[in-house]
Amino acid sequence: MKKIAIFASGSGTNAQNIIEYFQNNRHVTVDSLWSNNENSYALIRAERLGVETFTFSRDELYGSVDVLEELVDRKIDMIVLAGFLWLVPKYLTEEFKVVNIHPALLPRYGGKGMYGRFVHDAVVQNKEKVSGISVHYVNERYDEGNIIFQATCELVKGDLAEDVARKVHELELEHFPRVIEEVLFAEEED
Repeated sequence: MKKIAIFASGSGTNAQNIIEYFQNNRHVTVDSLWSNNENSYALIRAERLGVETFTFSRDELYGSVDVLEELVDRKIDMIVLAGFLWLVPKYLTEEFKVVNIHPALLPRYGGKGMYGRFVHDAVVQNKEKVSGISVHYVNERYDEGNIIFQATCELVKGDLAEDVARKVHELELEHFPRVIEEVLFAEEED
């Protein structure tokens, strides 16, 4: 059984979608959800779905190995970032396969501070004709890991940031869990 740990900072709609996708899977389980925000609604969503939750501070993530040790003890196979806003420390990316979903077509509109509404505002301001999602491996820099998967959505004249966000979020919900599953088992097929 492959085990996933989800890291989330916000409302947790992607986290909930991932948990629900794997609920009856005989080969994959969402072991735990971790948040750097004790008020994150993702924690409530996970608890309602029977997933154990953990919170950590900046000092606990960057100044100790407590998070690493707990993830190793739990035999985690992959960390999935679902709206997690902090840079993942190198000690975690070296120990685990870590994947993230970004609400734009990387390498454009990525980097520090480019998340959520900021991304969609930039896409609209630049009058892009398409946007989309990028699922990528995580390294020690924001949004610079190798891209695993991208999907696009068409934008029309007059689309506001809210319209772009809705279209992109539909892609996230449709594709992210499946791509996670493919990545989890890709090494076994090699």
